[in-house]
Amino acid sequence: MAEGLLRHDAGDRFEVESAGTKPSHVRPEAIAAMNELGIDISTHRSKSLDEFTCQQFDYVLTVCDNAKESCPVFPGKTVMIHHNFEDPAAFQGPEEERLRVFRRVRDEIREYLARAADSDLEARATPSNRL
Repeated sequence: MAEGLLRHDAGDRFEVESAGTKPSHVRPEAIAAMNELGIDISTHRSKSLDEFTCQQFDYVLTVCDNAKESCPVFPGKTVMIHHNFEDPAAFQGPEEERLRVFRRVRDEIREYLARAADSDLEARATPSNRL
């Protein structure tokens, strides 16, 4: 969801990539929650951090404590930024309750990314910035 939000809301300022420590698939609840905002992530795929280990990034944002602890060191002057969000995929319950958790986490991530992009990142943003 973070990739879709950042691409949609600030994609003109950043080149955005995303990866996970345990890639699997994009959850249907995430697709549904993002569709409610008019953001289609149905063609996104869950990627492994291994796909990006030799690349350079200006910023690496981690969105859960596990990712922060497992994130590799990237070459160059990468700025690491961390904020822990609840993992909505870990929530067990009926479909509507799961979707409610995905919506809440989606909104928390969007608010966080807006603040980050408008403050620390915006001060140094150029079209070549990679996230």
